[in-house]
Amino acid sequence: MVLQPDIFCLQEIKATAEQLPEEIAAPPGYHAYFDSPKEKKGYSGVALYSKIKPEKVEFVLGASGLPHLDIEGRLIVAHYADFVLLNVYFPNGGGGPVRLKYKLDFYDEFLKYIEKLRKQGKSIIFCGDINTAHEEIDLARSKENEENTGFLPEERAWLDEVVNAGYVDIYRQINPTKTGAYTYWDMKTAARERNVGWRIDYFFVSPDLLPQVKKIEIMSHIYGSDHCPISLELR
Repeated sequence: MVLQPDIFCLQEIKATAEQLPEEIAAPPGYHAYFDSPKEKKGYSGVALYSKIKPEKVEFVLGASGLPHLDIEGRLIVAHYADFVLLNVYFPNGGGGPVRLKYKLDFYDEFLKYIEKLRKQGKSIIFCGDINTAHEEIDLARSKENEENTGFLPEERAWLDEVVNAGYVDIYRQINPTKTGAYTYWDMKTAARERNVGWRIDYFFVSPDLLPQVKKIEIMSHIYGSDHCPISLELR
């Protein structure tokens, strides 16, 4: 199956544009944008490919006074005529208190940033690896992971804030009770074969865009990563 999306977002690419072959760095028919780590090479990184040229592309999490949040290559903000699309690789939070704080700081600044865009009259879509399962239904073994990063109460509380601010988790909106729907599986334990997974990749939209949503899909049949793609189709 050949997919030709109008916009294609990737997270954790672990490469700069200069390291990629031309057919990946600049594929025919697409405008390509990359945000790479400023210090740690071979780490993090996001890419966005778009058939439609955005009106503006940004890579900074607003005028936050927290420049350390922008050095890991985690954000591409593409402004289109009808919406702003944010492709994000949120921090993992594992590795101790320092990284968990970094993740929570990133979360807080990100929500402030998209709220600022909304106050400017922008419609918002954000997608990517949020690195947190929101509810028990979003992972196979919720009880066993209550004290593990990715399902900590303070991480999940941020997703509550996002929802309370009006942003809509499209997959769960359309599939409110569906179980066994995951986007990430641990490769070391062959978890994908047993579908012992986590739903940590999302599409959120501001409520004004809900009438434009036609379809969302978790494409678990596509292999090649410990994550699978998800797709959003708008009218």
